[in-house]
Amino acid sequence: MSLDSPKPRAVLPIRVYYEDTDTGGVVYYANYLRFFERARTEWLRSLGVDQRELAVREQVMFVVKEANVAYQRPARLDDQIDIHTRVTNISAASIVFEQSARCQAELLVSGQIKVCVVHAATFKPTRLSLSLRTLLEEARK
Repeated sequence: MSLDSPKPRAVLPIRVYYEDTDTGGVVYYANYLRFFERARTEWLRSLGVDQRELAVREQVMFVVKEANVAYQRPARLDDQIDIHTRVTNISAASIVFEQSARCQAELLVSGQIKVCVVHAATFKPTRLSLSLRTLLEEARK
């Protein structure tokens, strides 16, 4: 996983709230997965992809299949962190995202998240439509 790769395709700023922290006053480790999820959702939204509409119109949903996360340093209450997101691979039925959380450019957490495409009713793997795959490939460039 390349942590200092080219500029990310999207950056989502997030303020750390009390509800995000554990008893030690640092962001609870699992909350980074929530932050990463938000960033992926906002990236799709910026492309004009409404996931709720996609599930109804094309019967397609995205589900996380794999998450590989490395923790370097903690974020703390009231920190402003930036979630960097870029797509590293798109296949017929999956998308791989490289994501990181940074505070004032300092790397806190990095992750590689593999998202699979499933049918909205059966949750069985399915292929991305050609139009959606083309949109994602163009955004990746």
